[in-house]
Amino acid sequence: MSNVVLGVTGSIAAYKAAELVRLMKKREWDVSVIMTEAATKFIGPLTLRTLSNRPVAIEMFPEPEPEQVPHIALSDWADCIVVAPCTANVIAKAAQGLSDDLLSCTLLACTAPIVVAPAMNVKMWDHPATQANVAILKERGVNVLEVGEGDLACGYQGRGRLVDLDTIMAAVETVL
Repeated sequence: MSNVVLGVTGSIAAYKAAELVRLMKKREWDVSVIMTEAATKFIGPLTLRTLSNRPVAIEMFPEPEPEQVPHIALSDWADCIVVAPCTANVIAKAAQGLSDDLLSCTLLACTAPIVVAPAMNVKMWDHPATQANVAILKERGVNVLEVGEGDLACGYQGRGRLVDLDTIMAAVETVL
């Protein structure tokens, strides 16, 4: 059985994380979810906890298990980390080595393969800063998936959609 950490960030596409967890569990992977605080505004942790059968990690310093350092424990446990959806903010933090929340700390501490599935507005995706950060991650061996194209939640059309879940699953299977 493979251990997969699923990072969920604050994108409207966060609701697709529920189906992603279901697909991972169907493959008999053990899934542990880390949500950013912003992600909890789009989908509730209870949904992901129920589907994964594991607690959802959000806080850097949860109680009552202070003897565990969550970002180290999760990064050590993971055979792979997949961040889907991944916002421009989390891409930037990962590229620059910033670690101010549980997900970014876990990414920084992780030596297992990382798959990133971006999702954002077309203007954010096309911005030179985002493209530079994606290039940095790719240079470091992070598997950054291409974004989908079409209608975006903000009313725009263009590149920036979360790729289909089958593409994400195939990328995770490849690194596992």
